[in-house]
Amino acid sequence: MNTDKILAESIAKEYAPKDNSKIIALKKLDRKAKQPAQIFAFTFGIISALVAGTGMCLAMQVIGSGMTGMVAGIIVGVIGFACCGINYPVYKKLLAKGKEKYAFEIVQLAREISEK
Repeated sequence: MNTDKILAESIAKEYAPKDNSKIIALKKLDRKAKQPAQIFAFTFGIISALVAGTGMCLAMQVIGSGMTGMVAGIIVGVIGFACCGINYPVYKKLLAKGKEKYAFEIVQLAREISEK
């Protein structure tokens, strides 16, 4: 196999103008269905991890001191870890809702493309 030829064709295909606007529309609809769930999951996950880390720092007395700081750290850490734990189920529900919202349009457009 001539790997240079295959590589050159794949790069050229990337830069070639896209004639089929239905495929582009299908990709946009797919992205529209998935993006809100992904944005929420990343944002909520980052915030949850930061809350859990703050709780761990308080519990280990890296920040704060005394027994109250330790107890507050344990509480804050448990809240952060609980939020990390519910992030995936919430993401799956939001993704299902987004897919349900755009399912008819995506299936209809995919059928039009596959019938050609």
